[in-house]
Order: sequence, then structure tokens, then C-alpha cells
Amino acid sequence: MKLSKYLFVFLVISASIHLQAQKPKNEYIMIVTKDGSGDFTSVQDAINAAKAFPYQRVIIHVKNGIYNEKVHVYSWNTKVSLIGESKEHTIITFNDYFDKIDLGRNSTFHTATVLVEGHDFTAKNLTIRNTSGPVGQAVALAVNANRCYFENCSIIGFQDTLYTSGEGFKQYFKNCFITGSTDFIFGAATVLFQNCDIHSKTNSYITAASTPKNQDFGYVFKNCKLTAKENVTDVYLGRPWRIHAKTVFINTNMGKHIKPEGWHNWSNKNAEANTYYAEYHCTGDGYKPESRVPWSYQLKKREAKKYTIENILKSNTKWYQNF
Repeated sequence: MKLSKYLFVFLVISASIHLQAQKPKNEYIMIVTKDGSGDFTSVQDAINAAKAFPYQRVIIHVKNGIYNEKVHVYSWNTKVSLIGESKEHTIITFNDYFDKIDLGRNSTFHTATVLVEGHDFTAKNLTIRNTSGPVGQAVALAVNANRCYFENCSIIGFQDTLYTSGEGFKQYFKNCFITGSTDFIFGAATVLFQNCDIHSKTNSYITAASTPKNQDFGYVFKNCKLTAKENVTDVYLGRPWRIHAKTVFINTNMGKHIKPEGWHNWSNKNAEANTYYAEYHCTGDGYKPESRVPWSYQLKKREAKKYTIENILKSNTKWYQNF
């Protein structure tokens, strides 16, 4: 009995010390390091320590290192910023995929290395990757939140790399590198991609938007580059995950891997009358407006004028100006 009593006291003291160690010095500015010199050694531990619905932004500085973990920014973790030390060396990585998760027909949505559900999230200067490879659906980054901003990030996967969801939600990717194979940018959110490198690993489809019927904008790519591996020669700009998909490329340089017809109907003739696929003032060997499918559009100058950051990302606030 005495031994059990002493053991109980030891466990209570150990738990208390652990809890104290898990409390950061500053609840609004935290540091994650692999060597233990910061507040936490895990990105998820820092998020777990963040205040729910904070009045000011919670900034989590992530030092260089490979963080082999799944990260979940919960819906109550609003106003969180993940700031990496460098895009090349601050890496959050995992390897879940559809068959590994094995939770039925919607297993894809459980595979994300990083899942963001807290509004007003930002990430800068880091890499998010799913290393499963060519094994089917395997999400690197899933964003199911509004007013989210990503700058100077690499998002790396294979099939279904980047999932952008939320009817009416607005998201903004700037100066990012996004790579994958099939439908590697997909979802229902309104998303502006600006100055991004969109890199195809296989002959397949770049986008699979599921834009809701009455949403003004789906995916808009401005001043981007479409690149590919050397052996990739037949890539579609997009196909409709849902028949009201909207995807527009503006001032984008398209490599020779882009197919002349540009767009695919996903074997659904009904989609041809309902999707909105358009291009304007693009360049490169893959830009062949005269060869595009007849149900896509080449915007006129007056039509292209509506694709401003203010129109695409408008909300109750001009949140996109804060970065």
C-alpha cells in the first residue's frame, strides 16, 4: 500500500512538472524547435497550447527541422500563424493515404498532413508534404477555413495534394510551390493563387474545382507558372469535380505539357453547359487558345477586369491586406 501511495505521489508530481513544461512563456508568441530549446518540440503541441478564439494573433515560430507529425488547427484555433525559419528546411511531413486510413469512401479527407479548420490562419516560409507517393489519394494540406493566407510555402504530394474547402470561404496563396499528379488542387473554396509555381508530376489533371452554383469565383491563377517533369507531356488545366466548377488562368505561363484542348468534362456532358473555365493573356508553349474545347472561354479585357484581389477575396474586412 505504501509503495502504491508513493508511486501515486510521484506520478502527480511528474504530471505537474510536465504541464508546467508545456506552458509557453508567452501565450501569443511560441517557438517550436527540434532540439528542445524552444517552448515545444512538436508543432501540434504548440497549437494545443494556443488560446481558443484569441483576441490577438497567436504566432508560432517553427525552427528548421523535419517535423514528422500530423497537424490539426482546430476550429477554435483562430488567428494562428505558423512562421517557418525557411521554406527549404522547415518541413512538416507525414504519409497517410486512402487505403492506409481505410475509413470507407471518404477516407481521402482523413489523410491530410496539415488540416486547418481555424479561420484567419496564416503560414509562411515552410514546407508541408505528404510522402505517400503514387498510392492514390493522399492530401498534404487541407484548408477548411475562411480568410487563410499562405506565402512562400511548398505544398508537396502526389494525388490530391491540396484540398481547399468551405462554401463561401476565401483563401490566398502567394509565391508558393504546389506539386502533385492528379487533381492536386481541388475543392469548393474561392482561392486566389498569385505568383505560384504549379508543378505536374504525371500526365493528368491540375485542378478539380467543386465550386458551388452561386459562388462568383472558384480558382483564380494570376501571374503563375505551370511547369512539369521532363517526361510529362499531357496535362489538362482542370476537370469539374462538381458541374459548376469555376477555374480561370490570367497572365499565366503555361509549359508545353498542357494539352491543346486544355479542359476535360470528366465524362459528363452536362458539365460543359455549367462549368466556367477561362483564360486571359497567358503565355508559353502550352497556351493554345485556338485549340481549346469550345465550351471554355477566352476572356475579353473588360471581362478580365473583374478579377481583382478585392473582388475575388472580398469579405466583411479587407483581410488580405494584413500580410
